[in-house]
Amino acid sequence: MSQTKLSCNNGIAFNSWTNEGPAMIEALLAAPLRRAAMIIILSVLVTAPAGRDALAEEYPSRTVSLVVAYPAGGGVDTVGRVIAQKLTEALGQQVVVVNRPGGGSVIGTRDVARARPDGYTLLLMVTGAALAANPGYDIEKDFEAISLIALVPVVIMSNPSVPAKSLAEVIALAKREGAKLTVGTPPSPTLNYFGAEQFKAMTGTDITIVTYKGTGPLTNDLVGGHVMLAFNTLPPAIGNIQSGALRAIAVGSPSRVAAIPDVPTLAESGLPDLEIVQYYGLVAPATTPQPIIERLNTELRKILTSEDVKKRLIDAGGDPIPSTPAEYARNIQREEKKWQAVIKTLGLVVN
Repeated sequence: MSQTKLSCNNGIAFNSWTNEGPAMIEALLAAPLRRAAMIIILSVLVTAPAGRDALAEEYPSRTVSLVVAYPAGGGVDTVGRVIAQKLTEALGQQVVVVNRPGGGSVIGTRDVARARPDGYTLLLMVTGAALAANPGYDIEKDFEAISLIALVPVVIMSNPSVPAKSLAEVIALAKREGAKLTVGTPPSPTLNYFGAEQFKAMTGTDITIVTYKGTGPLTNDLVGGHVMLAFNTLPPAIGNIQSGALRAIAVGSPSRVAAIPDVPTLAESGLPDLEIVQYYGLVAPATTPQPIIERLNTELRKILTSEDVKKRLIDAGGDPIPSTPAEYARNIQREEKKWQAVIKTLGLVVN
């Protein structure tokens, strides 16, 4: 076999058989390469926290859009404007509410799912965003959960002219009047609508469900007597309930809410298996950098535990419930699956 003569940089020469040469070269270079790799790894470990902190400190450097996928004047919009104002103060940059209604929240939600994941487009998400057929996004893959904001119950409420003051009386009226009894809700695929359908199935009644583009128009028509009952969220109707222009019959939350503590829950009123709760929370597009998610979570939790905001949310009809991103992600998964099961069980058609 032929021999190869190799020389090192230090002038040492050696001979080896051709098939042993590569192994010798590898042995000579291994130690310097290992040292270089270790230096690189250590430098990354040392600078990574500083880089994360710098990103969080630099954000935001311009206006942030908070998308509300519902019409202005409704319950989600009310809460969104409270949060936008307080985030503006906390972040030192303007946070503006952008209303993008349509498709039962699908249009605005889809826009945020497709937005640049840089923290400058956020979404006030409400339970039910995954219930539409083919919405164009995956609720678990296309968003980063930031924090829960508030629990907002759907409330069965009526125009005061309706001769029913309790849930038992409403059910009796529904059985007696049947399709003559009109009940307003926002459109499918909102929890209000699915809750009304679930109510029909549980009580064996044939009420007529009338859908509205949002809770604002629904509240106005209920006050005007154009519909008799409504499965409505509390924020747009709280003032009318407190003034006597509307009557709250029962709340869909597991416990009574602070804004109307005298109103019983559906469970207390005889329907223990009917719970209709909207959870409001803040999300960002998937792959938004974690330092930004953490910064927003930290600021939002401070906001939601302040006495000022707690009072404003309670007065608006919501109970504040700050959370970690992981807790909110689990909430989204649990609630969406719960309502998907309701849709399947009742055989409802979701547009």
